[in-house]
Amino acid sequence: MDKYKEIEKSIIKKYRKDIWSKFVRAVIDYELIKENDKIMVCISGGKDSFLLAKCVQELQRHGKIHFDAHYIVMNPGYTDINKNLIIENAKLLNIPIEMFDSDIFEVATTKFDLKMACYMCARMRRGYLYNKAKELGCNKIALGHHFDDVIETTLLSMLYGSEIKTMMPKLHSDHFEGLELIRPLYLVKEEAIISWKNTNELTFLNCACKFTSEVAKSNESLSKRKEMKELVKSLRNTNPNVDYNIFKSLDNVNLNCVLGTKKNGTYKSFLEDYDK
Repeated sequence: MDKYKEIEKSIIKKYRKDIWSKFVRAVIDYELIKENDKIMVCISGGKDSFLLAKCVQELQRHGKIHFDAHYIVMNPGYTDINKNLIIENAKLLNIPIEMFDSDIFEVATTKFDLKMACYMCARMRRGYLYNKAKELGCNKIALGHHFDDVIETTLLSMLYGSEIKTMMPKLHSDHFEGLELIRPLYLVKEEAIISWKNTNELTFLNCACKFTSEVAKSNESLSKRKEMKELVKSLRNTNPNVDYNIFKSLDNVNLNCVLGTKKNGTYKSFLEDYDK
């Protein structure tokens, strides 16, 4: 059996409960993929985006919804070694990628200091990807964010941003009309993705930026996200379900017991309805 077929089988069989079923559940529960959608699946070269691409492929082949998918890799300035690793992994996984070039790494690391480099890199990446999606005629962009990303984002917002908000499973673009961002791995835990990668003896990129180590030391947002990861890990020692409880609390907000809410930039205090 070809290697890619073994990998596909592992998603459906060995990881049916922890990956495939949760992927399908997110697609259905959050209405992420609909009939005749044209989706641009973004592949960064990491484990999450490559798994996302394989899951979307499987859904295309065996799902009841008809949709088109483009598997896109943006080259922000990878070294030849990293670029070739992505290409080889795409061949190994039987993913028909299209790669296009940009100068994001050069711009982010020469025009901004290290504290701003990652932020600007991410912002510019998003702009390039939205433009590429429009060029391809896509109405949706799929990213590989997973369950742990959602939990860490939530805790960052509470502990350092003084507000309760999370990473949403889908959202409309503010600047590109008709484009929607979706996160089909929304319910898949990172530990399952790591296990899938290791079981199939796969090697992916982490972050291919040549300034990664320096940025990690100086960039507060990166260190804080790592801090949240460690916090959740420690909390699991006393409560194995703590991450799920954090997640579920965002879907179970009791508006009778909060001091205030904000929607579309407008704040509303509980006092406004207190005596009614």
